[in-house]
Order: sequence, then C-alpha cells, then structure tokens
Amino acid sequence: MSEKELLEGMKAPDFTVPVDGKEFNLYSQLGRGPVVLYFYPRDFTAGCTAEACEFRDSIGQFRSKDAFVIGVSGDSSTRHKQFSERHGLDFMLISDAEGSLRGLYGVKTTLGFIPGRTTFVIDRDGTIARKYSSQLHPKSHVNESLDAITDIKQHNPE
Repeated sequence: MSEKELLEGMKAPDFTVPVDGKEFNLYSQLGRGPVVLYFYPRDFTAGCTAEACEFRDSIGQFRSKDAFVIGVSGDSSTRHKQFSERHGLDFMLISDAEGSLRGLYGVKTTLGFIPGRTTFVIDRDGTIARKYSSQLHPKSHVNESLDAITDIKQHNPE
C-alpha cells in the first residue's frame, strides 16, 4: 500500500505499465485530456460487469469531453481481453496482478480481502479532481466521474 492516502487535490502518481504489448504511461495520456482511473475487484462478477457496461454505455459522453477511461483489476491480460470482448468494452483494462497500482493509489480492500472499488478522476495536470469509493454501488462511479469531468471542463475551458 502507499504510505499515505491519496486525496482530491493531490498529484496522482505517474506509472508506466505494459498493455497489449505496448507501454502505457499515465502522464503521457494526461496530455490529451483527463483520465478516469477506476479500480474494481474482478472481471465477470455481477457488480464489476454492471460497472464496466455502464462505462461502456457512457463512453461517448467521456470522449466528447476528451476524457480517457481505464479500468484496473488484478485479473490477467488474457481474462481482461475475454471480459472486454464478451461485453464490447472499448476502453483500456490494465492488469494489476501484483497489486502494485492498487498499492500506489492506496486502494483499500473491503472486509480485508475483497479488492476495493475506487475511482480517481485525474485532471490534465495530474491533480486528482475526484476520488470516489463505493463497493456496493458500482454503477454510481460513472455518474461521479462524468460530474467530475464536467467540473474540470467548466473550471478549465480549453
């Protein structure tokens, strides 16, 4: 786990991870627009599927605001690919099998063993504009994220 909890207004930790045979760097992506980084427990579970499908169904709203959506769980890249294909997900899923990103972002477990469900909306300058956690209301992460992206756009018109 990270040494301190990340809060709104703090800088989001940068990271580089392999995705689909390429390197993905958070701060390079931020140059294009805000990022919604959502951590979820596991592919193919009811709540995680509902959350991913809600992001999928709302992806046009995020893209219209130049926002990039990324899901992170401990599942393998192979399982992410199956999950993405089965549900028509057209956003990035990152495998965090070792839990290093979860630790870097201080995402806590629920009941001590269920990986947490926490979403970070990160502004173009790397600032955490919104942090939202709710294990029991997975679909609410989408509306919280859209609201945060709207707030970012209103306060920082380009």
